[in-house]
Amino acid sequence: MKTYTAIASPDEGRWWFIRIPGLGNNPDEGLPTQARRLTDVEPMARDLIAVYLDVPEDSFNVEVKIELPTSVSAHLQHADELRRRAAQAQTEAAAEYRAAARELKANGLTVRDIGKVLDVSHQRAQQLVHSA
Repeated sequence: MKTYTAIASPDEGRWWFIRIPGLGNNPDEGLPTQARRLTDVEPMARDLIAVYLDVPEDSFNVEVKIELPTSVSAHLQHADELRRRAAQAQTEAAAEYRAAARELKANGLTVRDIGKVLDVSHQRAQQLVHSA
């Protein structure tokens, strides 16, 4: 089954500009249409392709790609990197809490005291002491 790509980019105002590369008078630019919401991009593109090619709407696939302004893409990439680092830091922090709990237990502290030191419940302290 053939797959067409619908490239959607925010247009001025509250519209999404859609183009289907490979179709239309200028195949490089693509066949244009628009949608009010991002959720409408795929159905609008599918309808346009079906009408343009005179084929049933279920005879092909549509893949939607979103093109955002460069500055927005940069913000999103930075946010993804920060999220990745935060997840890594959280994993490392959890390992340090487990190590601290085990060491405190090895030094003879009760699970209740370990919980108080780590500012967690005694049940959580028990989990930390016995976790892998």
